[in-house]
Amino acid sequence: MTVRRHGPARLLVTILLGILLGIVVFTITSAVTRPRRTTAVYDPPVLAGQQLWGACSGGFYARHGDTIVLTSTGHCTSEGTTAYDPDGTTVRGVFGPAARDATCPYAAKTCAASDLNYLVVATDRIPWGHLNVVDLGTAGYRVIPPGTRPLACADIAIGDAVEIDGRNLYRSGTVAEKGDNLHDGDGMYFPCMIAAQIKVDTGDSGGAVLVRGIPAGVTSRSFGGWLGFTPLAEGLAELGLDLCTTPDCGLVPPATSSAGADH
Repeated sequence: MTVRRHGPARLLVTILLGILLGIVVFTITSAVTRPRRTTAVYDPPVLAGQQLWGACSGGFYARHGDTIVLTSTGHCTSEGTTAYDPDGTTVRGVFGPAARDATCPYAAKTCAASDLNYLVVATDRIPWGHLNVVDLGTAGYRVIPPGTRPLACADIAIGDAVEIDGRNLYRSGTVAEKGDNLHDGDGMYFPCMIAAQIKVDTGDSGGAVLVRGIPAGVTSRSFGGWLGFTPLAEGLAELGLDLCTTPDCGLVPPATSSAGADH
């Protein structure tokens, strides 16, 4: 009996075909199982809940007097920084100040009620008609009902359901711990920091945190890769902001506004 032997070239081809088949199967499986967006994107887009600029995510639309702003966090950028659309040309707005406590019990720390700042939204990038909307990407839009009160630290309990969408990646989990933020190597002191069982990474900072479906926080820290967020109500109060809970946030949009247009 003659035994047919396969040379190195035949073996290499077999291995490569196996790898290629594996890649094809993985690609098809990922395409079928990966969550996909099912809601339209407005023009201008709602950036509450979405990636805002650089390493900053968008939180919630709010009013500073008669000015529309979008919350984020001061630790991912500084006051006066201009944010651009992905085209690198269209201006989304200019970042304002970060929340700061006038008094601080720790001399070596900077104190604030919440890890919050805001983007003064460029007039042509305000999504009129949708200012009470949070875009959670693959989880859809969440509309903030009129009169909704943003949650404070005391309103949030261990075991509460939490949702975020920083980096345009929807995730959910539950509140695991609450306490103050006083750590060596962290120059900020926050009297309330809430930890949740949700994986986070660079770029999530400033993003909208919903607790029990209610605007509740600002993505602020990573504790071993898990979410740490500060409460929204205290941060808004410290910056003199009012959460938008109606489509136009109590203002009259310009007559040329394209509110409601999709693409």
